[in-house]
Formats: sequence, C-alpha cells, structure tokens
Amino acid sequence: MAVKVYKPKTPGTRHKTSYTFEEITKTTPEKSLVIPLKRNAGRNVYGRVTVRHRGGGHKRYIRIVDFKRDKVDVPATVAAIEYDPNRTARLALLHYADGVKAYIVAPVGLMVGDTVLSSAEAEIRPGNSLPMANIPVGTTIHNVELHPGNGGQMVRSAGTSAQLLAKEGKYAQVRLPSGEVRLVLQECRASVGQVGNVEHANIKLGKAGRKRHMGWRPAVRGSAMTPRDHPHGGGEGRSPIGMPGPKSPWGKPTLGKKTRHNKRTDKYIVRHRSQAKRRRK
Repeated sequence: MAVKVYKPKTPGTRHKTSYTFEEITKTTPEKSLVIPLKRNAGRNVYGRVTVRHRGGGHKRYIRIVDFKRDKVDVPATVAAIEYDPNRTARLALLHYADGVKAYIVAPVGLMVGDTVLSSAEAEIRPGNSLPMANIPVGTTIHNVELHPGNGGQMVRSAGTSAQLLAKEGKYAQVRLPSGEVRLVLQECRASVGQVGNVEHANIKLGKAGRKRHMGWRPAVRGSAMTPRDHPHGGGEGRSPIGMPGPKSPWGKPTLGKKTRHNKRTDKYIVRHRSQAKRRRK
C-alpha cells in the first residue's frame, strides 16, 4: 500500500497524507457481521466523564472479527479485503466451505481468492492459524493468544509482527513488537505473517479536523491552566512544571512513570522492553 501526498492548496493539505486504499476490494461491510456502535463520549453509566477528550466523531459500525480462529480444519476463501474504521489494520472477509462468513485481520500478502486454514497441519502461509507447537522457530506471526482458546490478544495493529524465537518445555519464546520477549504456552494459537497496512505509521493527519472525525476532542496542556485546575498551572508567563516529576490533573505521577504492577505474570517475561531499548542504543 502506498501513501498519498496532497498538493498544498490549503493549510490543511500542506502536510496531509492519507491511504491510497488500493488494496480495498469492497467498500460496504458484510451486513451479517456488523453491529451498531453506541457512543458515550467517555462517560460512565452515571453520566460522569471517566475518559477525557472523547466525543463526536464519524458514525461507525463494529465489525465482528474472528480472533479465535476456532473453525478448525475448514478451508476458507478470501472474498474481499475491507476497511475497518475501528482499527488500523485491514480486514479479510472469509467464506468458509460450509457457508459461514467471518472477518480476520488481513496480513501482508493475503489476496482475494487465496485459501486460508486454521489447523494444526496447515501450511506456513500468511493467514493460516496454527498452535505455536506446530510453527517453526523463526517464523513471523501475529494475532497471538495469551491463553488457549481466548483468541488473539497481542500483535493485531497495522504493520506489526512478532517472531517465534525458541521452544522450551511447554512454553514458546515470542519476541513482541516492543522488543519484549515473553513466554507463551505452545498450545496457544497464532496466525502466520505480518499484519497488513504497513504504511500506517507514515500517515500524517495534517489538520485538527481529522482528529475530530476520529472521535478525539482537544486536550489542553496543564501548564496553560490555573493552579486550581492542574498541578502544573499558575505562575507568571510560561513556567516550568516546578515540582518533583510531572503530575496528572489529580496529582498522580505521569509522563513516563511505570504503571505495571503485575508480579503474578512477571515470571513469563524473559526480557523486558526497556532492556531491548537499551540494547538497540
């Protein structure tokens, strides 16, 4: 997929880039696989804002995506590659041999007319899903399960991929896009290949309106507020933060503060992503 660059005819198009959508083969979603998306603008059941800076945006429908790939040993044909407004990746519409239709995350190289299979004996080809016990070491994978049968929870964004590094005992070592190496049970499933739409990281919105279309409202800097509204507020002119460490509006440490407190699963992390970053430097 290529990136479309616009001529600077207006301030909004001066730095704007977008998709060419050349890989999209169907413009309307499969009616049996969509449900309406109810908007709440970041508010909970009491009407209080619990997620800031959300609201507005274009109307969307949720596509029901099959992350479990639990239709085993039934071949499916790729009927279309579709756009999904709820994710960065593209979707592939599958028509199974028994008449069932389903969406999956479309990997690089998957084309209309290709056949995909979810099976322990499936070929190592983009789009096929296998238990990691049956995937050769060194293979590029995506849509990786954390718990058998729960469906893929990791590596689902556009352009991302993980790599199967090793197998030892009942666990496989998987290197995630962040550089973290994690132990995953070999009976967990994963799909072969890299997630498509690899040029997504090169897209520039170009204007604030495109962000509003996506459902994001403006975010105000804390340093532009008063001391009553934010810990960073107040002072004469443009003032620094002026305290030990940046704070959230509610006085909690933020901007780089480590928030992981899950000792129960620390034993499954072979190498933390922070260690991988130091090694790259």
